[in-house]
Amino acid sequence: MTHPPATRALIASALSVTALLATAGCSIDGEPRPRWFSASASASGASPAVEQPAGSGAALTEAQARAALLTEADLGEPWGPTRGARTWRDGLLKATTEDRDCQRLLDVLYTEEPFGTPKGPQATSALDDGDTDAQLRYQVAAHRPADVDRTLHWMQSLPGRCGQFTAATTRGVSQGVEVRDLPLPPVGDARQALRVTLAGETEEGELTYLTMDIAAVRVGEEAITLTNAGLDEVDAEVTQQTVRLGAQRLAEIRKQGRAQI
Repeated sequence: MTHPPATRALIASALSVTALLATAGCSIDGEPRPRWFSASASASGASPAVEQPAGSGAALTEAQARAALLTEADLGEPWGPTRGARTWRDGLLKATTEDRDCQRLLDVLYTEEPFGTPKGPQATSALDDGDTDAQLRYQVAAHRPADVDRTLHWMQSLPGRCGQFTAATTRGVSQGVEVRDLPLPPVGDARQALRVTLAGETEEGELTYLTMDIAAVRVGEEAITLTNAGLDEVDAEVTQQTVRLGAQRLAEIRKQGRAQI
């Protein structure tokens, strides 16, 4: 299988982190390393094959949350620092529908905060794909584990509750929305991801097709939230690999933090 440049860079970065953890005698997911996953072979976020033990101790500091972030150095080309929010955010994601759960999903896609505003330490990075204009937002934040798990359970239900529905933009343009489960590698304590597509047209009659992956993983008392969206190609494998790499890094930062207590 031939991977695009962004995917190859992520694989190389993840393998380097895996090697670091193996050297330190740390095994992720109880599996031998090095090992990478494929989208077809990865376990479902709804029923993971292996669970990580829940963390204990105080939440990360803001400095540790920043250290756990992923940046353009991890993803490699064509990813770089964001140049600002795309116009499709307000034009397509700020939309309304009648069903309460489906509306909540639209609101979460717009705010990129499935667990609400963090009340503890947090850090965020935002990146743009220079080839496809996709945008990726990555956040590490402290949230109550019970609240996170409830939200993940809600997300898990959405392909059944909101598999297909219609939403209206602020300009009154109708668009069809499709919600599907997106499998994630078995990392962290709990996880869930969705792929949402919004298809419609502009007031001028031009077709629009927005794809947005939203993924969330709980690692102890912290949660990783990732969105990967764009009007062109949005690579699901980038979403999956970023989650794996990010969960590994956060687990290592948590381990280091506990060792310092």
